[in-house]
Amino acid sequence: MWIGDAIMLKTFVQGDIIEVPMASTLLVITGLFTSIMWGCIFYLSVEGLGKYTAKASGIFMTMVVGGAIWPSLQAALAGRIGILVSYIVPLLCAAYILYYAFAGCRNVNTDISTK
Repeated sequence: MWIGDAIMLKTFVQGDIIEVPMASTLLVITGLFTSIMWGCIFYLSVEGLGKYTAKASGIFMTMVVGGAIWPSLQAALAGRIGILVSYIVPLLCAAYILYYAFAGCRNVNTDISTK
């Protein structure tokens, strides 16, 4: 038995007390924390682009489609190799976000005029 299934939270829903698995609660909370990062990621992506800001923000907004592609990929992997192993997909996505926050957001093309 996985420890996340053993721990239950008691919650009020429409006047009744229900028990919710801790793993489910943590999954929802993780999604909420990830959504808060959106504004920071967007700002880091378009900062310092000058005249290219409009084009870059348009391209960045089209990448939201990845939010529909990655869960489908994870579902396909879960069907073939198992649910637990399929969580490598969001782990890799989170690792890329971490990389982008620390190193990938830096403007390396200083010789291109943005005015």
